[in-house]
Amino acid sequence: MASPLLPLLVLFAAALLVAPTLINSSAVQDPELVVKEVERSINTTRRNLGFLSCGTGNPIDDCWRCDPNWEKNRQRLADCAIGFGKQAIGGRDGRIYVVTDSGDDDPVNPKPGTLRYAVIQDEPLWIIFARDMVIQLKEELLMNSFKTIDGRGASVHIAGGPCITIQYVNNIIIHGLNIHDCKQGGNANVRDSPEHYGWRTISDGDGISIFGGSHVWVDHCSLSNCHDGLIDAIHGSTAITISNNYMTHHDKVMLLGHSDTYTQDKNMQVTIAFNHFGEGLVQRMPRCRHGYFHVVNNDYTHWEMYAIGGSASPTINSQGNRFVAPDDRFSKEVTKHEDAPESEWKNWNWRSEGDLMMNGAFFTPSGAGASSSYAKASSLGARPSSLVGSITMSAGALGCKKGSRC
Repeated sequence: MASPLLPLLVLFAAALLVAPTLINSSAVQDPELVVKEVERSINTTRRNLGFLSCGTGNPIDDCWRCDPNWEKNRQRLADCAIGFGKQAIGGRDGRIYVVTDSGDDDPVNPKPGTLRYAVIQDEPLWIIFARDMVIQLKEELLMNSFKTIDGRGASVHIAGGPCITIQYVNNIIIHGLNIHDCKQGGNANVRDSPEHYGWRTISDGDGISIFGGSHVWVDHCSLSNCHDGLIDAIHGSTAITISNNYMTHHDKVMLLGHSDTYTQDKNMQVTIAFNHFGEGLVQRMPRCRHGYFHVVNNDYTHWEMYAIGGSASPTINSQGNRFVAPDDRFSKEVTKHEDAPESEWKNWNWRSEGDLMMNGAFFTPSGAGASSSYAKASSLGARPSSLVGSITMSAGALGCKKGSRC
């Protein structure tokens, strides 16, 4: 059944073509209500564990992975998101498009059957893959609105070239990809719709770059070793959920917010849930500016400098995460208040609730988060961090086989 929000989203997409700066209208006025909704989803899933033999307590996975016919019901996934990116429907209301060609010979005139051809179309599409493939892009992959890239049932690698760019578009789902070894793009013409292509300067080399995008959900991807960030969201992006991903071997993992002076990012709202931040990571898990960031039930098993940082007075709400500090006694602190003296950052609203701190890890709260006056959301329940291991056990791209449970 079509979402009752679809007409509004279509109008919103049309508005973007005229005035991209309107993207901030996607921000919700009371982010604490979204936090409460996430918590209800988690608690409801936990209560139902006795009835679901495949239940893990992960509300996203338990929404679709228990279905042995997931391959025939692929678009059901679009109704399983939580958090600020929950309304990202991707290509749910369009047809399924099968990628049969791993090539990327012409970024201006892509061949039918290629991933680039699929993502630039104007119509909603749910994009799947005919077989295992490695796609080495010649230039960044510019996506059009209302697209899902669904890697389930195949081993799909985006690697060895520029990677994915979500710029001034909306309603994007990226699920089940292996994204690694992403490079900077060159100066070149790149098509972003059937009717338009334009000159692109050198891209940053992010795994996934969200630039002025909204209603974006990145789920169950494995990301590592890119030139810049693994996932970056800047320039007024909002309504984003980053969930169930496995991130490894990278320095600056995730940047959320363009610069301290770019105040449009005050409307940025991001949910970061059920991810595993694994071996070889250094910092920025994430590094936040201006907006509201809900970091819930993630497993932080490695960092070299710090886990969560920020500047320009972001609100950071850390709940039910597991933080395992490195052995280096100078790197035990989870948090880093950047580019400001303590007299300033002590007023930033950063809080930790129900987090499990291991091997000497500690979180430095600030602002209202350091006192009972913070407008608290409802409780996650007793020690939710104790469930992080099972909730994140399947983080990263899944080895789904057709004809069986994923």
